[in-house]
Amino acid sequence: MKKFIYSLVLMFTFAISTNTVMAAGKVEPKTELTAEQRAQFDKLVNRVEEIRKMDKSNLTRVEKKALRKELREMKDKARALSGGVYLSVGAIIIVILLLILIL
Repeated sequence: MKKFIYSLVLMFTFAISTNTVMAAGKVEPKTELTAEQRAQFDKLVNRVEEIRKMDKSNLTRVEKKALRKELREMKDKARALSGGVYLSVGAIIIVILLLILIL
């Protein structure tokens, strides 16, 4: 019986991981960024381009780590500007498994 449940859960996770998740209901139109948000977004894009064009071979390990941290922070800011909520497939699978265990 346990093997059956485990195989069922495994098949369920594989089935879900290949599908895209779409929100049901009405589709909200995309809102345009304000002038201030657009300027901030352009500033982020310019900084990313600067980092891409840099010669990173001469940087120390600490400097490279600082650049990666800066890029992650800029990515978070860009997501906040767009106003979306993002869930990874792994997070969705964990939520579903938790719901199955609770219910």
